[in-house]
Amino acid sequence: MKFFKSWKFRIVLFFAVVGPGFITANVDNDAGGILTYSQAGAQFGYTLLWTMIPITISLIVIQEMCARMGAVTGKGLSDLIREEFGLRITFLMMLGILITNFGNVITEFIGIAGSMGLFGIPKYVSVPICALIVWLIAVKGQYKSVEKVFLVASFFYVTYIFAGVLSKPAWIESLRATIKPPSINLFHGAYLYMVIGVVGTTIAPWMQFYLQSSIVEKGVTRRQYKTSRLDVIVGCIFTDVVAWFIIVACAATLYVHGVRDIRDAADAALALHPLAGDWAYILFALGLFNASLFAASILPLSTAYTVCEGLGLESGVERKFSEAPAFYWLYTALIIAGAAVVMIPGLPLIKIAVLSQVVNGAVLPFVLVFMLLLINKKELMGEFVNKATFNVIAWATTVIMVVLTLLYLYGQLTGAAG
Repeated sequence: MKFFKSWKFRIVLFFAVVGPGFITANVDNDAGGILTYSQAGAQFGYTLLWTMIPITISLIVIQEMCARMGAVTGKGLSDLIREEFGLRITFLMMLGILITNFGNVITEFIGIAGSMGLFGIPKYVSVPICALIVWLIAVKGQYKSVEKVFLVASFFYVTYIFAGVLSKPAWIESLRATIKPPSINLFHGAYLYMVIGVVGTTIAPWMQFYLQSSIVEKGVTRRQYKTSRLDVIVGCIFTDVVAWFIIVACAATLYVHGVRDIRDAADAALALHPLAGDWAYILFALGLFNASLFAASILPLSTAYTVCEGLGLESGVERKFSEAPAFYWLYTALIIAGAAVVMIPGLPLIKIAVLSQVVNGAVLPFVLVFMLLLINKKELMGEFVNKATFNVIAWATTVIMVVLTLLYLYGQLTGAAG
């Protein structure tokens, strides 16, 4: 009897705490992520699937570190960086995140325009309406209601799993490719570029700031930390399973039929139509719209949290507009500017979208270094400092991303990238 009571209590506690980890991990399967995973499958078939296991392990470790810091300190990552390293370093970090995130926000509205275009709705109608919707969700909603909307949107990503199954992939080949790196030149320029992009779109820098702020705003404490950690783990595994199926779906259809160039994420859905049938096409298109709308809400929120925390200003959707004007105005400006850019004709929007994911991967090590320095401070974290295993995985991720970025840049500068 005690056993069942204990498990019942744990389940209730999990659903009370679930949210920040699951939402943060899943929003990273945004329009930029879908484009990157789709291009990975179309351009290289199943040969990039081996990256998903180490990326998932790194994602779990990094996200868990953020959740733990938020629960233990009761402060966001920007707050801690400012307090421990000073305003100048914090400002530079915020500036980098602001520039990186703005590219990501543009990408979300590209996804909205592309997905709605598949159903005959022009971008001049879909983008302004969706921009207003995402603004109203955060500005007019309370944290609990906003979180419920985001959680429902997170579960909609299961459509990509259905799309992957309907594409009828070579299951044995794809599973083998998941656990064994391919016998090709892993340091070839185009392949290396895509590896950095896949890591950057899965473990984006903005995620760490947003997750920790969400943990603090939700009021998760040390006592709830273990349950919050489960929220993080479940979210990370689910989001990377979805990513795996996106790569598999495009490898099984586009790559197999010689379609190697995806100009935007909507192209992937259109290409799946004749190759995998109506349902795969519709599910992919609806999933793209959901992902884009979802991330168009979260990314500006993450940026507003980061900047306001770093400057010591009031922030959070639980506060009214008058109580946190800088937070809401920055959120509003990012949405308006991101939507407006998509309306400008002639801009290389798709190149911006792909590049933004690679930039995420290149910027990630800077964020990880500060996180590792903070979480290993005994006076800050007490008994909750990192264990050796977590340090090894997080530092290894940092070093690997620095090396991969330098190798790619070296190849570009010397003309050896191919």
